Amino acid sequence: MSTNSLSFEFDNSYARLPENFFCRLRPTPVHFPKLIRINKNLAMELKIDPDLLSSEEGVKILAGNKIPTGADPLAMAYAGHQFGNWVPQLGDGRAILLGELIDINGIRRDLQLKGCGITPFSRMGDGRAAVGPIIREFMVSEAMNALNIDSTRSLAAISTGNFVVRENIHPGAILTRVAKSHVRVGTFQFFASRGDIPALQSLADYVISRLYPIAKKSENPYLSLLNLVIEKQARLIAKWQLIGFIHGVMNTDNMSISGETIDFGPCAFMDFFHPDTVYSSIDELGRYAYKNQPYIAQWNLACFAETLLPLISSNEEKATKLAQESVNSFTDLFDAEYLAHFRKKLGLFEEDKDDLNLGTALLECMQQNKTDFTLTFRYLSCLKRKRTEYDTVLHQLFENKSSLDVWLARWRKRLDLEQVSDSRRIKAMQSVNPAFIPRNHMIETIIESAIDNGDFTLFNNFLCIMETPYNDQLAHDRFFQPPRPDEIIKATFCGT
Repeated sequence: MSTNSLSFEFDNSYARLPENFFCRLRPTPVHFPKLIRINKNLAMELKIDPDLLSSEEGVKILAGNKIPTGADPLAMAYAGHQFGNWVPQLGDGRAILLGELIDINGIRRDLQLKGCGITPFSRMGDGRAAVGPIIREFMVSEAMNALNIDSTRSLAAISTGNFVVRENIHPGAILTRVAKSHVRVGTFQFFASRGDIPALQSLADYVISRLYPIAKKSENPYLSLLNLVIEKQARLIAKWQLIGFIHGVMNTDNMSISGETIDFGPCAFMDFFHPDTVYSSIDELGRYAYKNQPYIAQWNLACFAETLLPLISSNEEKATKLAQESVNSFTDLFDAEYLAHFRKKLGLFEEDKDDLNLGTALLECMQQNKTDFTLTFRYLSCLKRKRTEYDTVLHQLFENKSSLDVWLARWRKRLDLEQVSDSRRIKAMQSVNPAFIPRNHMIETIIESAIDNGDFTLFNNFLCIMETPYNDQLAHDRFFQPPRPDEIIKATFCGT
């Protein structure tokens, strides 16, 4: 790492693809860029000096006012189904990929500026982003990473000195986003819908080389690619479900081929458990409700499979049959991942045929009692095989305490089947049932403080807390507690 000047070791593989994959352009400069936060640990992972990134030169680069040596800025083309409706032309309407870096682990990572101005794909938009959505994405993406869920990352946030107009006038901001890839299901749909098979094959070959090189060894690399993406998404969505995360806009252009959680718009973490929970203000029919996320993931994957048909086989009937079998496998893969992780949340080390019923019974009890999703599992993690005073803490979450007692008796009977000490089990449960999540009411409080007062203290405090979300941090009880009735957030907004 240089100690004298800021440098980036770019190696821009996507920019070497054909010209119809993107549009080359520079970000639109902003007036008075000012640093909000640098993710120092991530910067070091990317072999970037965080102190130099925080310098005047670094802020100019993060604002798009200066293009670093070796960058090849471009906006990516893609299409997609939005709320089930086909849109043939989308693309990066307010984001520009600066280039790619190889991190300290040898992994290729995209470096993208989000909110950096109009592109040919902006579709009547202004190409900008407001402070609120930017710090929301920063908080949630970094929380997802700390919660061991694959996600894009946030390297930096800056305020622009400009204003953006949404429902009201808001201060502008730019996020520097890092991803293993920004290729989406919609990227494949873009070329497939145009019948551009050479471009489709180039894209598939690129993704295989970059993300799934093991597919090269397969007899049918493109079918292997489909299967690998399906496996990744099954693991990802299972983790979403068991942490209470609701994406909000699972359009095909928001599903990453890398298996990372991407595009944090009206996303939210569930407070009180209910499978029908929807937060997104634009999801009026509940298409992307919590309970629907696995089904929508499979629907999106079917769209992905459809794009690959001409590559899987020249025989359309054969290709369709093979692809359908792969898409159908999602259900079993998801169910297996979901149950495996659910067992961990319940402190179970061995398999029993009744474990799914046991877990489902707890969720039904939580739904009936309107209990907080995160705290229920966190408090359960403290309980011992024999009833103690810790039971009282969990009881406080439930109106119908007898229904909880019935379930606890069943759970403890299941624990007795395993010879695992309380201390070992409790430690294991607390490592998968977080104490802290990005609670919606706290996110809104943090955003309010940033916008109204220009105060990012809560934002910075939250990010420090979320570095260790599985640890008890008694000094931060405010971030731990669920919302009071007057603090409940019922709707979240995309910010575009």
